[in-house]
Amino acid sequence: MHSHLSHLQCTYCGETYAADELHTTCPKCGKVLFARYDLQAVRAHLDRDALACRPRGMWRWFEIMPVRDPANVVTLGEGDTPLLPAGRLGEHLGTERLWIKDEGLNPTGSFKARGLSAAVSKAKELGAKAIAIPSAGNAASALAAYGARAGLAVYQFMPQDVPEMMRKEAHQYGARTYLVKGLINDAGRLVREGARHKGWFDVSTLREPYRQEGKKTMGLELAQHFGWSLPDAIIYPTGGGTGIVGMWKAFDELEQLGWIGAKRPKMVVVQAEGCAPIVRAYQAGQRHAELFPDAHTIAPGIRVPAAIGDYLILDAVRSSGGTAIAVSDEEIARDMREMARLAGVFASPEGAATLSAYKKLRAEGFLSPDDVTVLFSCGSAFKNAELIQPPSLTVLDPNDPGWLNEVA
Repeated sequence: MHSHLSHLQCTYCGETYAADELHTTCPKCGKVLFARYDLQAVRAHLDRDALACRPRGMWRWFEIMPVRDPANVVTLGEGDTPLLPAGRLGEHLGTERLWIKDEGLNPTGSFKARGLSAAVSKAKELGAKAIAIPSAGNAASALAAYGARAGLAVYQFMPQDVPEMMRKEAHQYGARTYLVKGLINDAGRLVREGARHKGWFDVSTLREPYRQEGKKTMGLELAQHFGWSLPDAIIYPTGGGTGIVGMWKAFDELEQLGWIGAKRPKMVVVQAEGCAPIVRAYQAGQRHAELFPDAHTIAPGIRVPAAIGDYLILDAVRSSGGTAIAVSDEEIARDMREMARLAGVFASPEGAATLSAYKKLRAEGFLSPDDVTVLFSCGSAFKNAELIQPPSLTVLDPNDPGWLNEVA
């Protein structure tokens, strides 16, 4: 397998840069850089059907991934997560065309494994020795794990109210972890300042070119699963938006390869009512989102008051005929339980928000029961135990002959 990585290109001003040196954002305008590939060469040498014969996992798409030497790939087996028919949940909602992509089965329990596998692999290949990240929790867990596997020093900065399990993970993997008085944007400022003074490589969301390359594999997998077509709608929990940006990029690359047609899913952004900068910008017809004041929600992964890739997210939503919608914390908590009880998916609050959004969009008529719709359950609720109220359980005495009377 041979990567056909060609160069980096700014998504805003179009400036190009060499792909064999460390880059963060565009030196000219400060916006997001994309990895570009010689797709004509890929088209000439790779048969899409041959991919099915390769070992499972994210890195079987090696030709359109950014690492040149397979020896530099840092992997824990990420990718190829199940795409599940919603089953009883779909029946409850009156549809047979609802699917759940369960990203909670990735290493470290979330879809962050994909992006950080790609970012750490490329940072290692380009000679980075220390990497740093601001995180609401899951990205820190993933970076700590992949950094440990690669032998890189990891520095993490998280809001001080981050879920406890994510702090424990970071410590267990040996990352240098710091809690910040503030939100993820405040943590991001510390990372950028530390990177300038201490030489860390900053792998913040969309502030380096490779996390979205890992996340785009979610879109590649969807296309392959649906027989090289795409669903009618994708509902995606959106904080920094790397996944929606990455999948939109994947669909463009697949079309250039001749593997899919021009049809695109409606890309639906879901955010929490207490932190919805992309929703506000979409409703106002703006291409950039203003900082969302007093950001708060029970879903830490989408408590992102500002996103550097706002214009890329909004471009994808509008180009696809999609939309952006906010849901309440009460709806999220309700749908965490409903997704578990009716679909068997133990979804994080961010993942459950996609079900809340689906219900609203069905009620509004934006989506119909006939639309093939994919909900992204982006992580496991095992890390959000504080949100799940323990039930009052009956304790049975196996020596009591009347124990059966206690069972409902």
